[in-house]
Amino acid sequence: MDISIQKSSIVNRQSSIQITGSKSEANRLLILQALYPQLQIKNLSNSDDSQLMQRALASIENTVDIHHAGTAMRFLTAYFSSKEGREVVLTGSKRMKERPIGILVDALTTLGADISYLENEGFPPLKIKGRKITKSKVSLKASVSSQYISALLLIAPTLENGLELTLDGKITSVPYIKMTLSLLDQIGVENSFKANVINVSPTKEVKPNTLVVESDWSSASYFYSIVALSNVGTQVTLSSYKKDSLQGDSILAEIYTKFGVETEFKNNSIVIKKTSSVNSDSLTNLDLSNAPDIAQTIAVSSFGLGLQCQLTGLHTLKIKETDRLEALKAELTKLGAKIEVTNDTLTLYRATSIIDDVQIETYNDHRMAMAFAPLALKTSITIKDADVVSKSYPDFWNDLKKVGFQIN
Repeated sequence: MDISIQKSSIVNRQSSIQITGSKSEANRLLILQALYPQLQIKNLSNSDDSQLMQRALASIENTVDIHHAGTAMRFLTAYFSSKEGREVVLTGSKRMKERPIGILVDALTTLGADISYLENEGFPPLKIKGRKITKSKVSLKASVSSQYISALLLIAPTLENGLELTLDGKITSVPYIKMTLSLLDQIGVENSFKANVINVSPTKEVKPNTLVVESDWSSASYFYSIVALSNVGTQVTLSSYKKDSLQGDSILAEIYTKFGVETEFKNNSIVIKKTSSVNSDSLTNLDLSNAPDIAQTIAVSSFGLGLQCQLTGLHTLKIKETDRLEALKAELTKLGAKIEVTNDTLTLYRATSIIDDVQIETYNDHRMAMAFAPLALKTSITIKDADVVSKSYPDFWNDLKKVGFQIN
């Protein structure tokens, strides 16, 4: 499905949107619930990824297909490895078979897991024979995706001797590691994170507990972009959010002050408001190694506002649903941007005009579709394969209509 969005300013200047639970939190909690069934979860994400995770955990089939869900692939690789007596083939989409998994598989096999590759070495599909894991010490390069690290930490309390995980080098995506450890804290699992060593104690049982998933900050980013590209005085209220969020993307509240947007935390909601214009000569220079998923949104916001930006710490974007850096370069260039990318940086130069009525390719990537949609405040655009948003935010287009976008 392709959609066209007419150029317009927001009609509803004071809108309220309820955003579903964080996909990152939900998928971690689903693994923990599978390991400890006495746990209950509220405000689960309604994303494709979380629904695929639920179906995979409930499946009794020998083959589990998680399609495009990268988080599910990583977390389930660890989960099935630790399920003694369970044998499963874990596979996914064509793109998933191009996304590396070798770092995690190597770590798990070091611990004693039985995993083999069915097609290409280092990539899904995987044949996993679950077994009792008794080894407890393993090392990973600290710069790897936090999902590899979290996959190990989530199963750690159910391992015979727990886990001592050493991270070599400078750690990236620290907030996502801390999110996982905080959720372990909440269910009563002892853990520590000192210097570059994480310890998780073995825990046979946890107390019955109901955990509420905070709404998704990555999804909130698109409304920050909308408000940033709107007139002074425009505001949107989003729920449910908290100031002491576990999600790394909550840094949005600080970052978007650079774009004239202020955030007020009020009654489990955030009120985001455009309070000032921005100086077009300013340069937004950000290290997003702790929050790479909001890079696309920030780049598009900067372009729409005619600002320069330099974003670093983006090396994990090369192996997402698409190569997000090259995809951003291709689509922003269509719109008239001058942009340069490397393996881990993006440099956008100030644009003086925006080309009208451009078709944006989404590359099977939900964040490409959602990041570019706010540009309809500056120019009419068409988003190709628009239903890709269901991967993380199925209600996205309906919510855009609520704030006044004219969508065909």
